[in-house]
Amino acid sequence: MSCGEPHETDCGEVLDHLYEFLDSEMPDVDRDKFRHHFEECSPCLEKYGLEEAVKKLVKRCCGHDDVPADLRAKVMGRLDLIRSGQPAPDHDITSTAQDN
Repeated sequence: MSCGEPHETDCGEVLDHLYEFLDSEMPDVDRDKFRHHFEECSPCLEKYGLEEAVKKLVKRCCGHDDVPADLRAKVMGRLDLIRSGQPAPDHDITSTAQDN
């Protein structure tokens, strides 16, 4: 996604690292760049707002449950595949032959 306008920080970079921004898992200098980008770019700001709302909803509905480490690893693995542009497989990529 891109608004078609030139920015100091590219829309693709912002969207690729959106969850790091939402989770405050990036250096302050990068967070400042992202904030500035959101001030200039309404499509990215809209995407940020949507993802922030989903994150708050999930936290409110499921925030009291501990996430099993293996589930977190599976979800993060799939997200990495999707972010890299690879299609996510329909089957569980983390299962072994003995699990099937």
